[in-house]
Amino acid sequence: MLQPDAPVLILKRCRSAYGDAPGFLDFSSPFELLISVILSAQTTDEQVNRCSPVLFAKYPDAKSLAAAENDHLENLIRSTGYFHSKAKNIKAAAQYLIEHYDSVIPDTMEKLILIPGVGRKSAGVILHHVFGKPAIIVDTHFGRVCRRLSLSRNEDPVKLEQDLAGIYNPEDWSECSMLLNLHGRRICTARKPRCADCFLLDLCQSAIIAP
Repeated sequence: MLQPDAPVLILKRCRSAYGDAPGFLDFSSPFELLISVILSAQTTDEQVNRCSPVLFAKYPDAKSLAAAENDHLENLIRSTGYFHSKAKNIKAAAQYLIEHYDSVIPDTMEKLILIPGVGRKSAGVILHHVFGKPAIIVDTHFGRVCRRLSLSRNEDPVKLEQDLAGIYNPEDWSECSMLLNLHGRRICTARKPRCADCFLLDLCQSAIIAP
């Protein structure tokens, strides 16, 4: 069972340990972040950051990307995996931006998730990093940490998002998302969590400590 003061303590300790909430994808425009979050599915942010400079040097905006040749585009993003579907998605996203939003990235969840390849997680990343709007960003790292800390028991991302929205104030949503994500990458890893090194150990009922 979650301790009454645990959510406040979790966020406070993460702030102390990690400082400002980090960003994981490199981008220099809202368009670049949109395409990067689509490419980040089923791969690492580091891998996207390695291929994105070449991609955006060739296709810096929606117009150029929508007109890209599939073979060339697939070769540029091949290292991110699932490159056939991802090439299709980012081209479709660029075309959708042109047709529906005059190439401007929209600033609401409702409009963002209509873009091909963009789900609630990707939309949350854009809302936070581009527009400074509160968003609970549920990816695998965040979800794993939330469940282990008993902030939520839901596997379903939307339900988990709703659980966290009921625990934290909107002004803390984005920071909480990024800090717990980082904690999942550094300490609370999937296969071998470093429980003995965790500053949230006393708040966690899922901890495993070797004898």
